Amino acid sequence: MTIILGIETSCDETAAAVVMDGRVIASNIVASQIDLHAKYGGVFPELASRAHVEAISGVVEQAVQDAGVGYDKLDAIAVTRGPGLVGSLLVGVNYAKGLALATGKPLLGINHLEGHVYSLWLSEPQREIRFPVLVLIVSGGHTELLLMEDHGKYERLGGTLDDAAGEAFDKVGRMLGLPFPGGPNIERAAQMGNAAVYHFPRSKRDESYDFSFSGLKTAVMREVTVSQPNQPGKKRSPEKNPKLRSDVSVNDAAASFQDALVGALVEKTVRAAKAYHATEILLAGGVSANQMLRQRMRAESELPVRYPPLNLCTDNGAMIAAAGHYRYEAGLRSDLEMDVTPMWPLTSTSYE
Repeated sequence: MTIILGIETSCDETAAAVVMDGRVIASNIVASQIDLHAKYGGVFPELASRAHVEAISGVVEQAVQDAGVGYDKLDAIAVTRGPGLVGSLLVGVNYAKGLALATGKPLLGINHLEGHVYSLWLSEPQREIRFPVLVLIVSGGHTELLLMEDHGKYERLGGTLDDAAGEAFDKVGRMLGLPFPGGPNIERAAQMGNAAVYHFPRSKRDESYDFSFSGLKTAVMREVTVSQPNQPGKKRSPEKNPKLRSDVSVNDAAASFQDALVGALVEKTVRAAKAYHATEILLAGGVSANQMLRQRMRAESELPVRYPPLNLCTDNGAMIAAAGHYRYEAGLRSDLEMDVTPMWPLTSTSYE
């Protein structure tokens, strides 16, 4: 049995977990910063870094204590190295380095996106996943469509050319006057709305597997906000300080926006899964918690569609520990000279 401690601080969650054999969660502690950033309508990087510094020691200690193991029983320490906010990443990586030095345990630098992928291995510990699988990672910072042919073997088929899906949810949420984070609040509003009221575009309806959500965001802005004249020498950013039109139905706008964004994700994912002869479709990342995305993907795909439980959709240490298990078993190790990599493609992390 391998016992891996996972540490995650790529954005605004300070998280640590202990995972056995890459499949069984012994502990999973997350300190969220949502309330801290809510008044800014998004993550404030400097405040996120400071909050990580304050929380990380207690979070890691609690994870080890809840797992009922001592540091001497750990096989390795896995930590998110990137991609993410540089200040946030530095807190986790430096803490993990110090812990590895103090305990003599191996260090494993983990790609944050690979962590999201391995949240699926934690969802059903007894079920074997047969390769190749088609993975859609959708979160606040990432929208990636990947073919996973084996552990540590990824081919990027496409991704967003501008805004990530979760970022688009947050920006449109601000336009509609909804609280941060936008994703769950738009989803709640959409449940009371009519998606046929507004006709928002599905961008990039071409043969590629890329996505684009900036045009959708702009279409929503033009439909629901009051046009304001530009001030000399000042760039207007209506998505940050929108003035909602009085005749707009927030619920209908939310439902129409969600329908357009989810439709684009489902259409290309299903087509890619068929073209690459995938055995199943895996959804991962914060936006994979969206119920319409789950339902539409199941309805429109002939393949099994898997997704994590809600507590594993958002950033957590368990997914980092799970990814760390497979890297540890493959004989991979990181040294204490390892630095953070804020822009780190998953395809560059091959086991080979």
